[in-house]
Amino acid sequence: MAKEEEARLKKRFVELAEKSYRQNIYCFTGFLGLLEQTLFYEAISQFPYVSYTAFGGNDACERQMIRFGDRDTLGYEEDFPITCLHIRPTAPKFAETLNHRDYLGTLVGLGIERSVLGDIFVTGKEAYVYCQDSMVSYICDNLNRVRHTAVVCEQAKKVPDTALPRLMEERVNVASERLDAVVAAVYHLSRSQSMELFRAGRIFINGRLTENNSVQPREGDIVSVRGFGRFIYRGIAGETRKGRIYAQVEIYH
Repeated sequence: MAKEEEARLKKRFVELAEKSYRQNIYCFTGFLGLLEQTLFYEAISQFPYVSYTAFGGNDACERQMIRFGDRDTLGYEEDFPITCLHIRPTAPKFAETLNHRDYLGTLVGLGIERSVLGDIFVTGKEAYVYCQDSMVSYICDNLNRVRHTAVVCEQAKKVPDTALPRLMEERVNVASERLDAVVAAVYHLSRSQSMELFRAGRIFINGRLTENNSVQPREGDIVSVRGFGRFIYRGIAGETRKGRIYAQVEIYH
């Protein structure tokens, strides 16, 4: 992301925060990716007087929308303008097996900006996608084919549990609690390969970019490694006879 674009986005965060504060209303960003979330957290020092909440539709979502304001300061509650859509083939027997890129590419091909789309969950030959409320009618009216598969799009109450990523518990053997050691163990990388991911800006903790490979994650931290996946750090689970430690993690699959 260019420096000018980063500056514009940070300025937009400040504007939304100040609007919420001055007008006593909730204000919302679009869906933010990990790099955009990092910029948001870098900007929060400019509006310490405004509360905020991040949410993407459910707890498994990586893309997050920021809501400025809360019940305590505004005196009322307002839900996030997020709707879950269900995309399914009209003829399942003849449907292709589609992936995340297929659905996203088709939606963007309809002229839809990425910021109005949240996470996409693919299960079998169906998918669920979160979007801003304002785009529901347009998507449902215009999304009728993904690649060669005819589809129908309709609102859903939520993403079913069967479509959500599964959390698999695992104990990994590490020399220390340093994040580069944990990342290397989780994804079966060498220490140097893990450190390269930090230098490339591909490691995030709770939506914030971290280039400090020696940081120690805290229990409950969500670590995202672009190109590999995500895991939740659960702390130390024991020690080996040779003085190494077992770190407990839950890996998204």
